[in-house]
Amino acid sequence: MEEKEIRNIAIIPARGGSKGLRGKNIHPVAGRPLLAWSIMQARESERVDRVFVSTDDPEIAAVAERYGAGVIRRPAELSGDRASSESALLHAVEVLEREHAIPVGLVVFLQATSPLRKPGDIDRAIGRFEAEGADSLISVTRLDDLTVWERQAHGWQSVNFDFRNRGMRQERPQQYIENGSIYLVTPEVLRVCGNRIGNRLSVYEMEFWQTWEIDSIEEIDLIEFYMFKKNLAGQESGPENP
Repeated sequence: MEEKEIRNIAIIPARGGSKGLRGKNIHPVAGRPLLAWSIMQARESERVDRVFVSTDDPEIAAVAERYGAGVIRRPAELSGDRASSESALLHAVEVLEREHAIPVGLVVFLQATSPLRKPGDIDRAIGRFEAEGADSLISVTRLDDLTVWERQAHGWQSVNFDFRNRGMRQERPQQYIENGSIYLVTPEVLRVCGNRIGNRLSVYEMEFWQTWEIDSIEEIDLIEFYMFKKNLAGQESGPENP
């Protein structure tokens, strides 16, 4: 494929520091480094042209290259605890366009900590994005009978329902949570808005079990359970088949 044809670029930010689970981006999960699953899923997508990992960590870079992703070296000022994902994405886009002459039409932003993607999820999300003429997309999960409370200055308050008049679960308005698995955004939105969400937002709905992500060692067992139960751990595009 000629570089001028490249448009859909998967970017996976994966910095080295982690306050929750040390080295979580390359921690073993279902027999592979956690980062490898997102790389493999992006590479298996028919709508993604190239896959890159943005990182400040040489071990992460080595894993990325081993599984067939390009590496964008992220500067230290964009790798701290308070650095936003948007800053890493925008830096990656600028590096790809300026230093590698790769035109980026769509950023496919995948979080390494959310590997529970079914085959075809990424392609279907891109299809939804294009069909709706969106400039950004988030993957979501429908809340099903989850009653959320918030601690406020005057005490506890129900957030997504009225505890004084609960009503029937089926009568409550449908609500969704941003599950962090798939984001699509144009480079223009990143540059103008400084945000992954623009003015024409689309959503891609996923199943509730796909909401889980890894932030602690306990969640690895949960992710592995679903990966094996849903047959997600049998994907073949690993370092042996780059």
